[in-house]
Amino acid sequence: MKGPVTMPSTPHPYLPNSVPEVRQQMLDTIGVQGIDDLYETIPADLRMPEGLDLPAALSSEAHLVSHMRGLLAKNTPALPARSFLGYGCYQHFVPATCGEINGRAEFLTAYAGESTEDHGKWQALFEYTSLMAELLDMDVVSIPTYDGYQAAATALRMGLRLTGRGEVVVSTAMEAGKLAKIRTYLPDSVTVRLVDVDEATGRLSAETVAALVSDDTAAVLIESPNVFGVVESEAREIAAAAHANGAVVVAATDPVALGFLEAPANWGADIVCGDIQSLGVGMHFGGGHGGFIATHDEPEFVFEFASRLFGLSPTSESGEIGFTDVAYERTSLARREEGNEWVGTAASLWAITAGVYLSLMGPEGMRGLGTYVAGMTRYAKDRIAELPGFSVPHAGSANWREFTVRHDALSAAEIRERMEERGFHAGVDLGAFFAGREGDLLVAVTEQHTQADIDALVRELGEIA
Repeated sequence: MKGPVTMPSTPHPYLPNSVPEVRQQMLDTIGVQGIDDLYETIPADLRMPEGLDLPAALSSEAHLVSHMRGLLAKNTPALPARSFLGYGCYQHFVPATCGEINGRAEFLTAYAGESTEDHGKWQALFEYTSLMAELLDMDVVSIPTYDGYQAAATALRMGLRLTGRGEVVVSTAMEAGKLAKIRTYLPDSVTVRLVDVDEATGRLSAETVAALVSDDTAAVLIESPNVFGVVESEAREIAAAAHANGAVVVAATDPVALGFLEAPANWGADIVCGDIQSLGVGMHFGGGHGGFIATHDEPEFVFEFASRLFGLSPTSESGEIGFTDVAYERTSLARREEGNEWVGTAASLWAITAGVYLSLMGPEGMRGLGTYVAGMTRYAKDRIAELPGFSVPHAGSANWREFTVRHDALSAAEIRERMEERGFHAGVDLGAFFAGREGDLLVAVTEQHTQADIDALVRELGEIA
């Protein structure tokens, strides 16, 4: 919005406090002359001088349904055998039980109520956090934030509060949107020091990161597997260097990878964060996302969580325990503007879904999934690397689920276009997100892909080239 904001002269039927006199009383109470004063910190060039150019309103629910069907019909389904898309939204298998349980009325409608009316919700959330804690080798797990981007930004802010320092060191080998979220969510006074991976290996160098860490560093963020699918093999050394300077180590990861990879807590991470989209949530036209944050059971860390935590507590009945909020007084829900951070809508339904998924998979199921994906990733890397004109950067590094592909003559965009004509989503064009990476195609392999699926992809890639 930009320019002068015109206050409506009549109440809006669906908006509370929209009576003009009531709105003016509210403005007078907080000591501003008009709505525009509330947006004065937003640069003028980012505001809209006029209203939104919206089409005429639809006249009925039937017309709305018809309109939405038309929009949805434009979607091209990402069929498991023919889609190798990733980059933060993954086509892992979703057991039917996940949808069956998260569609139950007591969960589907349980937005932010209390245990008195949302029977079973708090227990379900407690079970989710317990399962996640076991997978992550951590003790305390929050209910989901909006997404993994938000979780990473909040984890860094926790590090800022814990240390009282003003710098963070962040790897650039993450989704461009996540890095943008971090830079916009941290206070303007915070210095964000960026560190690139080594182009030959696709990994961070512990020596390079250590050179950036100082007594002013609040936190160091390591993402593994990183945006190129490369496992950060020097994470332990990086964590040691950060700790030697009194900095907090934040690890961003995908929990589904931990059936194969070592939990970040075991190589020195103080805070672990990520997204639960891979845990039975599905793609949903771009992903149903929810961010998690996890720490050890240390009071100084627990009281820096911004979001709600669920645990067990004795009730008024002797010998009885119940599911309840833990340290609720930390949150902005209890302290309002004095809270660590503002916290609002959470993705709790996806937490329940992820809890169902983890309970179905169990330790052996997660281990089998992780091992299978690792094997298929290696198979796909090797097969594509054999094609004339193609190469696989970082071929000597360990990849999990994703890896990059290049061609001598074709850009990633050209490969994608030619493969789409053959019915394949061959991967993600990293040049659309990172300058200088127009030749890099990011290919993702999940447990839904078979060896035959990969062979078909390789055959078509060979023909287009």
